[in-house]
Amino acid sequence: MKLSDMFSSLARSAEDFEKRIAKWQEDMREKNNDLEESARKWRESAEQRQAELNKQIQGYFDEASTEVKAQWQQAKTDWDKAVADTRAKGEEMRQKAQAMQAEETADWYEAYAANMVAYAQQVQDEASNAVAAATEARAKADGKGALDKA
Repeated sequence: MKLSDMFSSLARSAEDFEKRIAKWQEDMREKNNDLEESARKWRESAEQRQAELNKQIQGYFDEASTEVKAQWQQAKTDWDKAVADTRAKGEEMRQKAQAMQAEETADWYEAYAANMVAYAQQVQDEASNAVAAATEARAKADGKGALDKA
């Protein structure tokens, strides 16, 4: 093979490689845009669900007795403090994790995320139990009210 043929072959290979890189970068940009759009939609949906939940909670709160409101406010204060404590502890742990090797830091963040998901599931289970108890209590209260009217 002549030297000129080698250079031509190398040049073609370089051009092909540049085209493949450009295509790969374009694909990555599209995927990134899709991920960003998906994350934006999820965030908007989560905000909407939270607003609806807040409205529903406010409705329950507006109809509650003074005693229920006082108990609810104390519970909410305690829960808000627990959330703040959890966030503070998480931040403290993140600061310590920054001193680790990059691989260890990644492992730590993955473990932390898994832990937070498990914690959120426990809280969600508690919320499900509360919904079931509320439904049961409402059924009893409506049944008693019907008996009182009879």
